[in-house]
Amino acid sequence: MSAPDTLDRLRLTRTEGVGPVAYRRLLRRYSSAAAALAALPGLARAGGRSTAPATPSRSAAEREIEQVAKLGGRLLFLDTPDYPPLLALLDDAPPALALLGEVAALHGRAVALVGGRNASANGRRIADELAAALAKAGFVVVSGMARGVDAAAHEGALGAGHTVAVVAGGLDVPYPPEHADLQRRIAQTGAVLAEAPLGTAPQSRHFPRRNRIIAGLALGVVVVEAAARSGSLITARLAQEANREIFAVPGSPLDPRCRGSNDLIRQGAHLTETAADVLDNLPDHPSREGISRSPLFARGSAPGFSEPPGWQDPPEGAAELARARQHVVELLGPSPTSVDDLLRRCQFSAAAIAAVLLELELAGRVEAFPGNRVALIAGPDSATSH
Repeated sequence: MSAPDTLDRLRLTRTEGVGPVAYRRLLRRYSSAAAALAALPGLARAGGRSTAPATPSRSAAEREIEQVAKLGGRLLFLDTPDYPPLLALLDDAPPALALLGEVAALHGRAVALVGGRNASANGRRIADELAAALAKAGFVVVSGMARGVDAAAHEGALGAGHTVAVVAGGLDVPYPPEHADLQRRIAQTGAVLAEAPLGTAPQSRHFPRRNRIIAGLALGVVVVEAAARSGSLITARLAQEANREIFAVPGSPLDPRCRGSNDLIRQGAHLTETAADVLDNLPDHPSREGISRSPLFARGSAPGFSEPPGWQDPPEGAAELARARQHVVELLGPSPTSVDDLLRRCQFSAAAIAAVLLELELAGRVEAFPGNRVALIAGPDSATSH
């Protein structure tokens, strides 16, 4: 990309109300970030917003790029060769990622290993040993750098190969703080990734977004000691939605820290005791249509902005879109709803629904969630959180 296009893409990424799905559809419709930025005010007004979404200036985008470079990092943009190819398959793949470390670590075959922050000593030992064995087998181990299982997985992989950490805040805000040295060591031989801008302190809403990146980078996700309600189960669900393999290490039925992972096995996850249980059940490449045994994307080729059939630019007129907009607002509520379910309940075309959701998201009336889900939020001028 040219320098102006890089700045425009970053400005579009950081624009208020532009989430990953909206970003992809804007670039697909308008072909360039500059054209999409010019169209934003009109789209937001059509969705019911009285003011244009706040967009960073070119100088602000330049400062962000310079600050990432001062840390020793760089930005990766969706639909460019260095962007992680498996992650690009997600409908809500991050438009931009800040990277510390080696790009090559993002293009190898990867397995995610996640689990509880309050893991037992046995759980941490299992995570460490599994990660070490997977790394020795040539796999990149992906995790979230949290306390407990995540940290053990990174440590195990560091001694045997490469690991990738996905953080919930900015690259300059190690979390938890005591893992600052772990982040530094990971960046020396592997990679640290952040979707959030520099200076972002992790908040609870950031972790599900981080979890979908962990799932998207890997061919499969291994869960160790996950409680009945845990972020690790969110990662497993997002991985399943992305056609990735799910693995779980069995634990004692008396230990509440294992109820979630044991339930995954009950639902069909691969029971995992050794790295061989993972290696024997991994595909080479997950596709939108399902699991394929074809090789990974060749380095230097990135998948383009594809959409499911029917999601083309809307041929409908303004009156038809207005009716679709009203119907969508009536159907949505504060709880996330699958876009596929929304389509089944509407008499409008997929293209019209896509256009309406884009307008409503830019207007701050709809929020997009991982897994191609959307929810209505209060007020036509409310800002969505991305």
